[in-house]
Amino acid sequence: MGKLVLTSFVTLDGVYQAPGGRQEDTRDGFEHGGWSVPYGDEDFGRFIDEVFQRVGAFLLGRRTYEIFASYWPKVTDADDPVASRLNTLPKYVASASLTDPRWSGTTVIGGDLAKEVTALKEDTDGELQVHGSGALARSLFDLGLIDTVHLLTFPVVLGAGRRLFAEGTVPTAFRHTGGRITSAGVSIQTYDLAGRPEYGTYELPDNA
Repeated sequence: MGKLVLTSFVTLDGVYQAPGGRQEDTRDGFEHGGWSVPYGDEDFGRFIDEVFQRVGAFLLGRRTYEIFASYWPKVTDADDPVASRLNTLPKYVASASLTDPRWSGTTVIGGDLAKEVTALKEDTDGELQVHGSGALARSLFDLGLIDTVHLLTFPVVLGAGRRLFAEGTVPTAFRHTGGRITSAGVSIQTYDLAGRPEYGTYELPDNA
């Protein structure tokens, strides 16, 4: 059974919206698109290449899918580690509104998300990868379907925008499995899901 792995870019205040371009996602009047671009150094690129080497198929939300579909099919370099996989491997889009995907290799899933994603995990050799797709990612977290998270935290605060772990997210515990800091200051940390949080209380010592 394949692993479901999420790679997510967030700001220090947890915003995931529009990391890659000024007009990528302007919902709610968001004016800060493209905030990750200044930090795209060699360390960052090396990590992304490593992630894409492990992919067997992609699972994307509709908005991220449409952003990707408008860009990556135009990158035709067969040696590009990202484009070559996005353009050739299976892509699954969780959407109730997308009916005519034009990107080759795309399948729309619109039924029971838990059942369909579980089946995809079982059928995928290599990782089933989610990139971006914040709303889908939150749904997958709430269903307990994500196995591993690569959380890339960028050294910028925006004060506005859609947040990955918004109010109402199901409480979740993680186990840290690795990390690094890029030369531009991006914190790349990897976590495996570890169930629900445990709680405790710091007690005063007996002689206090």
